[in-house]
Amino acid sequence: MNAWLVAAAVLIPGGLAPCVWAACRGPAVRRLVGANLASVLTCVLFLLLAQGFGRSSSYTDLALVLAVLGPVGTLVFTRLLAPEPGEG
Repeated sequence: MNAWLVAAAVLIPGGLAPCVWAACRGPAVRRLVGANLASVLTCVLFLLLAQGFGRSSSYTDLALVLAVLGPVGTLVFTRLLAPEPGEG
């Protein structure tokens, strides 16, 4: 086990667990922030695993796809939270 894998192992409970908790509980804005931060930390986790396992192509591709689709998911979720035109 090298330092990259140790950092990934620390990031899962220390970083992703609070994000998942925030994404599952509380008001809609807090859930949105939790989901957005979880996608960013998952992207970092994939990059750490790519370095730790020495398999740059597979995990790096996943991190790049998540980096592109994460903000798109945030925009879709924000659109669903927005009130309809004409609503108070």
